[in-house]
Amino acid sequence: MPKTGEVSASVIKRLPRYYRFLGELMKQGVERISSRELALRMKLTASQIRQDLNCFGGFGQQGYGYHVEGLHEQIGRILGVDKTLDTILIGAGNLGRAIASHINFESRGCRLTGIFDTNERIIGLKVAGLTVMHNDDLEAFCKEHKPGMAVLCIPKANTQKVAEQLVKLGVKAFWNFSHYDLSIDYEDIAVENVHLGDSLLTLTYRVNHMGE
Repeated sequence: MPKTGEVSASVIKRLPRYYRFLGELMKQGVERISSRELALRMKLTASQIRQDLNCFGGFGQQGYGYHVEGLHEQIGRILGVDKTLDTILIGAGNLGRAIASHINFESRGCRLTGIFDTNERIIGLKVAGLTVMHNDDLEAFCKEHKPGMAVLCIPKANTQKVAEQLVKLGVKAFWNFSHYDLSIDYEDIAVENVHLGDSLLTLTYRVNHMGE
């Protein structure tokens, strides 16, 4: 399997979509599918799908296509859903609580092990089966449990300081919902910056330019 740096970011971005579509096909009882049929469903081209999957060795058979369950499993392994990455969440406000409660971390190769905040009214609450702890307990918790990933649902002004602390404590990846672009500071850390406002603006652009 190629190293991450050898696969383009655009291919990596499409892998979860392949995984999701194949999962839906399994639920529908589809056992095999051609690259052409999969392309029609996903609004891609068959050559694009073949090129993407060939980055990881290719999984189809000429004249047969792809075995849906097998391909779903292989892409899952590539994405790492068969592993368990201990994860903490910083910021148990409305967004943080919603993410902790409604994202199925386990099905995506992660396990939420700790939730932290600085708001005394939130400390001690139960969220997704975990008791919200104070940020002051972060260092001791990380040294004991060694989480590899952190979900950041905190204000932009606090992000750099918290991230710096977590990197020193061994956190290697961030799912970042703050409005601070962590990848600028940490090139050797895996960062997925989620800008919900940007996504909304992209949608409003498309609505306002329909038919042009």
